[in-house]
Amino acid sequence: MSEEKTPGFATLAIHAGEKVDPATKARVTPIYQTTSYVFDDAEHAARLFALKEFGNIYTRIMNPTQEALEAKIAALEGGTAALAVASGHAAQMLVFHCLMKPGEEFIAARQLYGGSINQFTNAFHAFGWHVVWADADDPDSFRKALSEKTKAIFIESIANPSGQIVDIEVIARVAEEAHVPLIVDNTMATPYLIRPFEHGANIVTYSLTKFMAGHGNSMGGAIVDGGNFDWGADDRYPMLTDPNPSYAGLRLYETFGEITLAIAARVLSLRDLGPAIAPLNAFLILTGMETLPLRMQRHCDNALKVAEWLEQDDRVAWVKYSGLKSSPYYALHQKYCPKGAGSVFTFGLKGGYDAGVKLVNSVKLFSHLANIGDVRSLIIHPASTTHSQLTEEQLIAAGAGPEVIRVSIGLEDPEDLIADLDQAMA
Repeated sequence: MSEEKTPGFATLAIHAGEKVDPATKARVTPIYQTTSYVFDDAEHAARLFALKEFGNIYTRIMNPTQEALEAKIAALEGGTAALAVASGHAAQMLVFHCLMKPGEEFIAARQLYGGSINQFTNAFHAFGWHVVWADADDPDSFRKALSEKTKAIFIESIANPSGQIVDIEVIARVAEEAHVPLIVDNTMATPYLIRPFEHGANIVTYSLTKFMAGHGNSMGGAIVDGGNFDWGADDRYPMLTDPNPSYAGLRLYETFGEITLAIAARVLSLRDLGPAIAPLNAFLILTGMETLPLRMQRHCDNALKVAEWLEQDDRVAWVKYSGLKSSPYYALHQKYCPKGAGSVFTFGLKGGYDAGVKLVNSVKLFSHLANIGDVRSLIIHPASTTHSQLTEEQLIAAGAGPEVIRVSIGLEDPEDLIADLDQAMA
């Protein structure tokens, strides 16, 4: 008897996690717009509250629309379980809440989304969690940053905004040697381009707001448990291994094994901190994910054409896109994501700050706004907007110098995008 075939990525994007609604026979997962759920009886309620049975109690913790989204994400990513939350920042906060105690440290690559740098540096400081910075281009810098207080390593698979592709496997070995989990933000790649668990990651996080949803209409974040980290090897992660007083002394890792991190993030961190995803947003993201493979391939194909055109234009000083053969990250692109290098990249204009402002004021098809991952092409001049509070030296250090333009290439005809940039630079 032959083994059952594993469905392909496109099939999973459409069908994973979703089933016909038992009450109405609706084919598309409904929006379960409710706050709470009726128990069968007192014994049923007691089992749910004691984590002896899975089921719906309160939408802050779980909702059927959310559940379908989580199952789809876990299937596409190759994880054991997932948790959907209100935003990518919420996902990061909940992960570290499960792992960290006041006074402890985690290591993060400097090549991160600016909002994550701010969250790690400032907001997390209020919890007593301390970030130690390393260089994604120098894997040994992660090893040098390790200490007895280190509880995790955090990187992005494709860095935002530079589009730099990070060597996940090398950094994963550093994490494994130190017996700390490697957390990978896979927002820019999505599982269509890169599946971090296949390269040694232990936890994957997402801003679902971006490419996973894909249409600029819904907010969400996700945590995916790889099920491949031995939380019980020592006593470094007490929230996951010690008797939990809010569940009558239950030891999560002893009970839940390879889905422990996802369970802890839901029934402890999400329960008490509360950044729940709205059922409507879960529904919209579910709908967007059905076309994820089609969209991501078009994003990448379009981005390469636009980057190649910019690279040969005399008005452009440089282009940083890992899909270009001239990129220092081209070999990593071929290794980790040969189907494409993503849709977000930066380029510099020879005219500096004034040319950057003129460009974003002159585009007609591109939308000038602070987001990525939309079906529409987006553009921003960081020095005059998101990074305007920094000095010129700080702008350059952040990769947002006066001449820098960031684009998120959408699904339009690439010839029209090139024409728009051409007329705006004219």
